Formats: sequence, C-alpha cells, structure tokens
Amino acid sequence: MAESKVKQRYAVIGAGWAGCAAAMELARAGHAVTVFEAARTLGGRARRVERENTVLDNGQHILLGAYTETLRLIKLAGQDPAELILTLPLQMRYPAGPDGMDFIAPRLPAPMHLAWALLRAQGLLRADKLALMRFSTAMRWMGWQLYNDCTVSELLQRFDQTDRLNRLMWHPLCLAALNTPPERASARVFINVLRDSLGARRRRASDMLIPKADLSALLPDAAARYVERHGGEVRTGAKIAALQALADGRWQLDDADVFDGVIVATSSVQAASLLQGVHDARLDEAVNRMQAFTPEAISTCYLQYDAAVRLDLPFYALVDAPVRQHWGQFVFDRGQLDTSQAGLLAVVISASGPAAEQGHGPLAQAIAAQLAQVLQRADLAQPVWTQLITEKRATFACTPDLPRPGNASGMPGLLLAGDYTANDDRTLDYPATIEAAVRSGVAAARAVATGKGPK
Repeated sequence: MAESKVKQRYAVIGAGWAGCAAAMELARAGHAVTVFEAARTLGGRARRVERENTVLDNGQHILLGAYTETLRLIKLAGQDPAELILTLPLQMRYPAGPDGMDFIAPRLPAPMHLAWALLRAQGLLRADKLALMRFSTAMRWMGWQLYNDCTVSELLQRFDQTDRLNRLMWHPLCLAALNTPPERASARVFINVLRDSLGARRRRASDMLIPKADLSALLPDAAARYVERHGGEVRTGAKIAALQALADGRWQLDDADVFDGVIVATSSVQAASLLQGVHDARLDEAVNRMQAFTPEAISTCYLQYDAAVRLDLPFYALVDAPVRQHWGQFVFDRGQLDTSQAGLLAVVISASGPAAEQGHGPLAQAIAAQLAQVLQRADLAQPVWTQLITEKRATFACTPDLPRPGNASGMPGLLLAGDYTANDDRTLDYPATIEAAVRSGVAAARAVATGKGPK
C-alpha cells in the first residue's frame, strides 16, 4: 500500500491475526490506527496460553511456505522467520509399521521434488503411486481450478484415488487444511491450497513451517510494537459493544471514539453481533452469511513426559481410528522446537467434535495409549501431566459453494477482516487458516484506506 498523503484515523476491532495484519498495513501507509482487543493476550484463535506453569499455544499449528503474506508481515514487524520457525521439506511420515508410509520431498526444484518423493516413498503400493501421479497430472492440466464445486471425497473418487492413498495422504491433508471431514469439505478450496503448495513453481512453497516461538510472539506481539512505533495504539481488555454510523460518514465506537473508518476483525460470531447492532439493512447479507456458518472444533492435547523423552522426528502423522480410540492425527515434539519444553508432546485433532465429547481425562488417556502403541514406546503411556485445549469455534465448516461475505460489509467505511471472508476470485478462496486471516486483514486495510468499499 503506497504512503497516503492524508492521514486518516482508523479503528481495528480485534487483534487476532487478521486484525494485526490490517493494523500493520494501515500503520505502514501512515494512518493513525487504534486497535481494540477484548482479551489481554493478542492472537485471537491462534495465541499464547499458560497451563501447568508452561507457555503453550491454544492450538499447535503448521504453516506453509506458500503463506507469503504471513511471512512478509513477520519480517515487516522486525522478526526473523529463521529464528522463530523450523522449516522442513514437505512430508507425511508415519511411525514405522504396516499402517503408515514415509513420504518426504527432497530439496530439488519443483515439481521434481514431488516426483522424487513419490518415487522413493515407502508404504505406498504401485497402484497408490500411479493414482497420486494421475491426480497431480490432472490438476496441472486443469490449472488447479474447479469450476463446479463438490466434496473432497467426491473429487478423490472421480480421479480413482486408492483407499490407502486417501487414508494416508488426502484425508489427513484435508483435515489439516480445511478442518472439515473430506465427505463434507469443499474440493475447490482444497485444490486452492494444493495449488499454492504442491502445485507451486517454487519448491519452498511446499515447505512445512513449524513455529518455535509461541503464536502470540510469532507475529501479534511484534505487530503491536510495529503499530505503536508508527504512532498507533493497541488497547487490550477493550471490548467494543456498539458501532454507530455518523452523518458525516465517520464511525463512533461505544458512544466515545470517532474514526474515519473501522475494520471489524473479530470472529464471525462477534462480527455478526456488532453489525446487527448498527440496524442497517445494507448489512443484512453479510450478517446472514456469517450466521449460517457451522463451527468446527480443533483440539490439542499436550502431554508432558520426563525431559529425556524425545521423538526421532520433530513431528509424525498418525492414523486416526476412532473405533480403536485412536484420535490423534499429528504429534509434535515440542522439545525439538524449544529446548525449554523438553519432553512435551502436542497431539492435534482436527474437526475434533466427537473426540472432545470423550472428556479431558479419557481423551488424554486414549491419546497416550495411542502414542505408546504406534510409536512402540511403553513410556509414553504414562505422562506426568496432560492438558487438553479445545477451540470449539476454531473454524467454520468449509463446505462446497459456501456463501461467505467479502471484506465489504455493505456500508462505506466499515470493512470485515477474518479467515471466514471470501475473495472476489473464488479460485483464491482459502480455508480458515492463519494465511487466510492475514490476507483478509491486508485486503481490508487497503480497501478502507482507498475508499474502495461500497458507496
């Protein structure tokens, strides 16, 4: 965004990743920015928490090298991604055994790295490899675009993907990316993510990036410092209850502060509530779309063992089998990310509604038993302590042709930012990820500052 000659005063409501991105972009353009965050910790649904006297995240995340806007803002905020993020080549590596596979891409130019990984992959039969090649070739021929949306399961069936490949590759990737089961997930959005990672011309786009710092430290805290260095203000513990459109085109917050424009960067539930309070029919479409979302949960189970406990890899994929009480889908060795967390494992369960219903104690016990069995490590059956963190509204169910609001709210000077917003070009729509939130925040900041919102 080019430097603006006229300094405007803008409010950003919410200091999650979308709000932080919007605030940084406005501050970079020379505007006066005030950020209002109801919580005391920045980051929204991807933030730092403290449990058992240990700094954790409210959910373990993997970023991708394709997250170009997120990486740009991390650098803009004065952070060094190399110090804060562990970069690994694309991989799906399961514990040794007949039920898994070992797929890892070498550091070769794209797309040679994927061809070599497929050639050397262990645990896949010839039919599985041919199916994966067929799918990849078809997607490239289609330009990684799907004009008529369907479910991921229907897409995989259409291209004759094998049961084993679905179980070990496509289904876990769909859950990790969209947090929606393949039988309900949007194939178009799934392909968008695959295009920017597996199908990218840059090999680095497919890299898997695991934060070594807590999520708030990775960007939100640094974003707040950036905004303040540029003359802005970040207010924590400041919940905004009402918005009012003034006759002169400005906006008033809670009968006090007045701004030239406002970006609502809260969750879709909170955003819908705020917009309803404005009592303007122009907001109805955005509100109705937000209220129609179905929430999906994500659970992360932390298990603390003796500090000497260490996995052979920074993370493993796991086969989830609820009928066997195997709920975990990925396990991370936090000690390999931060030496102060030696012996701490984090197990992720996407679309975790059924798992969370088991309750903290039984679910943690089942996960410990799963780790002990699949990793063939009896010592993992008895952790010192466990902590289950479930974000019940972590994302929305990313279903086919889901109507999503854009950045424009329907009223001038009032923009929306969040991982739930849609792009004008549906082929650019992302699921509810950190990158989607950041892109939305940047787009909202540019729209409100240039006056390109609805008139």
